[in-house]
Amino acid sequence: MTAAAMFLPWIAVQVHGQQYSGGIIDKTVAVVGDEMIKISDLEEEVRIMMAQGFVSERDARCEILENMMVSKLFLMQARLDSLTVNNDMVEGELRNRIDQFRTYFGGDEGVEKQFGKPLYKLRQEWREAFQDQSLTQQMQQNIMSDIPEVTPYDVEEYLKKTEPDDLPVVPVKYQLSQICIYPDREAANMAVKERLLAIRERIINGEKFSTLARIYSQDPGSAMKGGELGMASKSIFWPAFSDAAMSLKPGVVSQIVETPDGFHIIEVLEKKGDMFNARHILLKPEYTAQDREKAFHVLDSLRTEMENGAVSFEMAARFYSEDPATKTNGGQMADPNTGSSYYEIDQLKPQDYAAIKDLKEGEVSEPVESLDNEGRDGNTVYKIIKVDRILPAHTASFEEDYSLLSDQVKQEASMKAVDDFIASKLKTTYIVIDPLFKYCEFDHDGWAGKFREN
Repeated sequence: MTAAAMFLPWIAVQVHGQQYSGGIIDKTVAVVGDEMIKISDLEEEVRIMMAQGFVSERDARCEILENMMVSKLFLMQARLDSLTVNNDMVEGELRNRIDQFRTYFGGDEGVEKQFGKPLYKLRQEWREAFQDQSLTQQMQQNIMSDIPEVTPYDVEEYLKKTEPDDLPVVPVKYQLSQICIYPDREAANMAVKERLLAIRERIINGEKFSTLARIYSQDPGSAMKGGELGMASKSIFWPAFSDAAMSLKPGVVSQIVETPDGFHIIEVLEKKGDMFNARHILLKPEYTAQDREKAFHVLDSLRTEMENGAVSFEMAARFYSEDPATKTNGGQMADPNTGSSYYEIDQLKPQDYAAIKDLKEGEVSEPVESLDNEGRDGNTVYKIIKVDRILPAHTASFEEDYSLLSDQVKQEASMKAVDDFIASKLKTTYIVIDPLFKYCEFDHDGWAGKFREN
């Protein structure tokens, strides 16, 4: 697995400059107020968006051009309103973009080749673009913040005017509690360290790192490449991993490095500034059938005690569960992404859903082997799960889903305010669009009368 695939969730697509009829190399294709958009600006934005996985249901250049023109409308108003740039946001976004592109395109030279400009020039241009983006976003937020707070009356009116088939459908949701027991992590960690030390000793004694990585590493993508990750920015790795790699001299094999992914040994091949190319061998703790049987025996016993009425699930969770995030509140689970105590099916781990999908409210599952929320893939954990409550799938109602409907009303009002702002500015702003893009199907009708005559 490459460094980009291992640590970054994006899809990269090569996009080359488009040749336009008449041999045009560059020219202004849109003027919005006193702001100009050139073909070269558009093409660079296309390259950036495609490299970040952008997919359009219509012509990509048309959609991106319209987005750029809309941004200019907000930008001009932001400057009129004397809004100020959020420099912390700008520098953070700039750093992330450069790190991602350097990683994907193989360093500074690869980025410069892809965009046809030196990195210092790209850095300058991208900083200016992010400064504009900061102002644009603030302007949009100001427009939306002027919307009055949603009241129950607004929600009731929304329900009256909206056809039932057009109302949001709330999927089935589960409120769950769990009792977790972990396998013997210490013993498993010790065992994997011993295996990794033995592999390291073989490398020091002359065996090839790349050969042993292909045989033993549990990172399947990089293992196929002899453990090599490719030239990448240190910022995309776990800090412990990048700190160890940056401290190594090329050709030296590290001591064991622990990250949330497991245990590694690392060999740096090349370093350039804050980037490096390294090989690694990753091993993860493995647990035995005995670990599973021991945990299942305890969980089965607890489940039997609950069925006999000897102990409640909540009390057992407080005394026996080894999950610190849930034991103190009687085992009640909460979605780590939303904080909600209700889970939709696709928010549950497959193992957890398989355990509870046929249960009724109040029932407790058989013991199941699952994963926690640590690291990228989660750690092995054994658990029983109680179904506290099931909310059947239903059309959103005032009584049960006021918060959801309130958010829907607020979102629609926000979108209308933004659309009204754009429509107003389209009527009053000097705009000229090159007929080269007359074929485009724009979202906003107001662009239609803005094409320059040939």
